[in-house]
Amino acid sequence: MGLEDLKPKYDRLQRKYGAKELDSIYNGGCIKNPDICFVFMNPTGRNIASSKEWKGLKSPWIGTKNIWDLFYQVDLLDEKIYKEIKRRKPAEWTEEFAEEVYEDVKEHKYFITNLGKCTQIDARPLPDSVFKEYLKLLEKEIEIVNPKVIVLFGNQVSSIVLGQKISVSQCRKKLFQKEINHKIYDCYSVYYPIGNGRFNIDKSIEDIKWIIEKTRKEN
Repeated sequence: MGLEDLKPKYDRLQRKYGAKELDSIYNGGCIKNPDICFVFMNPTGRNIASSKEWKGLKSPWIGTKNIWDLFYQVDLLDEKIYKEIKRRKPAEWTEEFAEEVYEDVKEHKYFITNLGKCTQIDARPLPDSVFKEYLKLLEKEIEIVNPKVIVLFGNQVSSIVLGQKISVSQCRKKLFQKEINHKIYDCYSVYYPIGNGRFNIDKSIEDIKWIIEKTRKEN
């Protein structure tokens, strides 16, 4: 089974839980043994790739700006690409530019995904029950990609993926381990850096830099 085999399952859940006029957003980046797998919550219509007219990559954060600040600040994004992202308005992202951005993500050896792939019109909160329907699929995704370390953004995602109540403020830089199909994956919980969590982006950057340095030393 590969990542492509998961897409029909995500699309069924989009029809069940997402905006009917939008497509699922899947994942993107390095799909073979990346250094880091970043797991966010769920996509919104701000991602222009969720439009049914968009025929390119259906990957996270296409047509947005703020999250790329984080990836640039932790040295996971080329400066030229970053400046072009900041220059462009959402509608100015082309399918070719999205490919260019995600080629840079691939070269920096990380993988970006969401726990939930059900695209919403806006950033409305989703109940745990919806995210839990995606958990087995995320685990399969992780098994296929096989990252060295997993970074989980926010309390809700961290709690569901790790199967225990997590408060990021209480466990910064704390190692958690998750077993998937008899393999142990190292996981860290990090502040969600977008939307209402934007004021915590400096803490996210600090912790991710620490995780990157630690992972490099161990590998």
